[in-house]
Amino acid sequence: MSDEQHGERELSERDPSERVRSEEGPSEKGPSEQDLSELDLAVLALERRAFSGPGAKERAVRERLGMTPTRYYQLLNALLDDPRALAHDPVTVNRLRRIRDARRERR
Repeated sequence: MSDEQHGERELSERDPSERVRSEEGPSEKGPSEQDLSELDLAVLALERRAFSGPGAKERAVRERLGMTPTRYYQLLNALLDDPRALAHDPVTVNRLRRIRDARRERR
């Protein structure tokens, strides 16, 4: 058996998930944040910013993202429970989770 055939045989005997990982090669982003959409990333980026005064954040949501503040907060709330968002921006997500949890406890 030639070395080439021997190598092919070893590949076929490996766990299939091992073969897939070795064939994929390295990626620039981790697997946990690959699936975040551009909108998800924009929502997280907007949450990292500080806003000066009432209404400034809602205005930025309408102008930059083209959606209503209500829809924005629905998306943001879902993102807080998404492990991909936590992997992408743990500081912001954990801060917002603490705020959300504190508000729930007050009710």
